[in-house]
Amino acid sequence: MKTFLIIIGALLFLFLGAQIYFYKSSNNIEGYQYDVLTSFEGFEIRKYEASLFTAVKLDTDKYKQASGKGFSILGGYIFGKNGRQERMSMTSPVAMTLEDKMTMSFLVPQGFTKKNLPKPDNINIQFLEVPEKKMAAITFSGWASDAKIKKYKEQLIQLLDKNNIKYTSNFSVLGYNPPYELFFRRNEIVVELD
Repeated sequence: MKTFLIIIGALLFLFLGAQIYFYKSSNNIEGYQYDVLTSFEGFEIRKYEASLFTAVKLDTDKYKQASGKGFSILGGYIFGKNGRQERMSMTSPVAMTLEDKMTMSFLVPQGFTKKNLPKPDNINIQFLEVPEKKMAAITFSGWASDAKIKKYKEQLIQLLDKNNIKYTSNFSVLGYNPPYELFFRRNEIVVELD
């Protein structure tokens, strides 16, 4: 029994150590750059810089289904399923539009332009040049789900209305953590402002 408890303790220690390592490593991933313009109670107004994204449109509005299929397609592209079989760095966050047909997008790492990106093997992958824009963002922790996304989207709408801030219908969910990171998860609902 004592040996069993020592083994369980050692495994738990290794697991927690790995989670802390993953968390620290994910903080070094290149991200979608923004400046916080104003902080309100519960949300922020941010200015995001112009950026280039790889994107794929998905035939669903269900988060779990879209995230699995979208990540498989875009992950395949950055991990070498392209004309040059070139691997690219993962970036953060993974963005998904909240529409009837969701679009998942990955930020393109610096050093690449639309002209020098490798051609995707999957013809459904597009390159999107997104201009600088202002967005409101509300943050939530844990694993994203359709229910949580709905809840925080509604909270963000209420906060924006309460503060008389005009917004568009362009809502997205941003996920900052890889799937193997079980703790310290960060997600956001963002909406482009008028």
